[in-house]
Amino acid sequence: MCAAAAPGEIRVASPTGRWVVLTTVLGSSMAMLDSTVINVALPRIGKDLGTDLAALQWTVNAYMLTLAGLILLGGALGDRYGRRRVFVVGVVWFAVASLLCGIAPNAAVLIGARALQGIGGALLTPGSLALIQASFHPDDRARAVGLWSGLGGVGSAIGPFLGGYLVDGPGWRWVFLLNLPLAALCAPVALRHVPESKDPAAHGRFDVLGAALAALALAGVTYALIAAPGRGASPVVIGSALGGVLLGVLFVRVERRRADPMLPPSIFRSRLFTSVNIVTLCVYAALGGFFFLSAIQLQVVAGYSALGAGAALLPVTVLMLLFSASAGDLGRRIGPRIPLTVGPLLAAAGMLLMLRVGPGASVGSYVSDVLPAVVVLGAGLVVVVAPLTATVLAAVDSGRAGLASGINNAAARAAGLIAVAALPLLAGMGPEVYRDAGAFAASFRRAMPMCAGVLVAGAVIAWWQVRTPTAAPDAATPECAVHCGVTSPPLEPERARRGPG
Repeated sequence: MCAAAAPGEIRVASPTGRWVVLTTVLGSSMAMLDSTVINVALPRIGKDLGTDLAALQWTVNAYMLTLAGLILLGGALGDRYGRRRVFVVGVVWFAVASLLCGIAPNAAVLIGARALQGIGGALLTPGSLALIQASFHPDDRARAVGLWSGLGGVGSAIGPFLGGYLVDGPGWRWVFLLNLPLAALCAPVALRHVPESKDPAAHGRFDVLGAALAALALAGVTYALIAAPGRGASPVVIGSALGGVLLGVLFVRVERRRADPMLPPSIFRSRLFTSVNIVTLCVYAALGGFFFLSAIQLQVVAGYSALGAGAALLPVTVLMLLFSASAGDLGRRIGPRIPLTVGPLLAAAGMLLMLRVGPGASVGSYVSDVLPAVVVLGAGLVVVVAPLTATVLAAVDSGRAGLASGINNAAARAAGLIAVAALPLLAGMGPEVYRDAGAFAASFRRAMPMCAGVLVAGAVIAWWQVRTPTAAPDAATPECAVHCGVTSPPLEPERARRGPG
């Protein structure tokens, strides 16, 4: 098996170029679909496996935990050992983990398999865009990235329909089993048509300790938040929370002392970079909580099918797909402060409008009850996502753009992870709440203002701290322009050439 052209020389119009784009789109779509479609499957998973709300939270969070903790390390491994090799390993790993999810006999096996999926996602997610950047001729890279992100956006739009159809039809297990034929096509094509590439400056020293400490710290805090409604202030819950915090402190100390840390503390000396990442935490924490609870609310309370729930939230993705490029251009012209303030406020208004979706709502009242909320929410995300990404990149020197983007992406995923763990606790959701439409509706009414409040806090921070960076942000790059960043901001292509270690 061999590539048809050398790395850095492939043209988009060539047969090999089309194979490379197809391969990377298939690989990234596997991870993207599993992180978004899973929410519509949760009620059916809970019913079939006889689980409580905590198990449903872990079904989402086990994946996010390993993905957020290891995504920086995954990019560095590709730089050092070969981007195609690590990408293919990630695809195969993800497929095997998906098979385990699809045949899981109980919630414990499903949660463990989801954690394994996250490891595969951490290997293939940064690798997909890295392969584009390394494989194509410099004159064709922007076009190739545009194709990758545009096709990925279309995949995001199709995902809720496909996921809902599978859940309502052959069953929720097919949401995971669908990854097997995708991987069976993706891996051989990558081996045959995608050239191998490495970073000559990369070395074999990886911050494995830092990655492990970050993941364990998140795991400890997440476990405490999810277990608290059922166990209360038990020694296990308190111990997990304290252990997570202590491991987080140890992670910071280790990163400060390492010569080549996964997360260099020096990058946070930029006040703008730090401020924009705090805004990122607020935006994606609110989004993580919103999509987790809204998919359940639409099915359990409003009586939507899984397909109907997925389709009901689709306007958010469609708006981002159609208008993010224009928002990126606007942010470049007027600076990031206004978009990063107005966007979260619009998104907060959209979440408050979701309070109209209650026991009296139905599929027939979608236009009056649900559509205004998701359109306003989508408009807010259109305004904020592209300028947010561009400002993160402009807040650091160009040599650290890939690292900055990776940190921002990981921060967003960690924020969603914590939100899914904490929001049910804060909203007073008991272990069996999703089986009772009235109880879940009452908790949902308490949760949405919390999500909106987090977005308002992000807007305040943006207005107070964010200023136009010295370097003009390139907010209209193709990968940022059309990427539907509902679960995380897009990774910067420079991630392909500059790993964190």
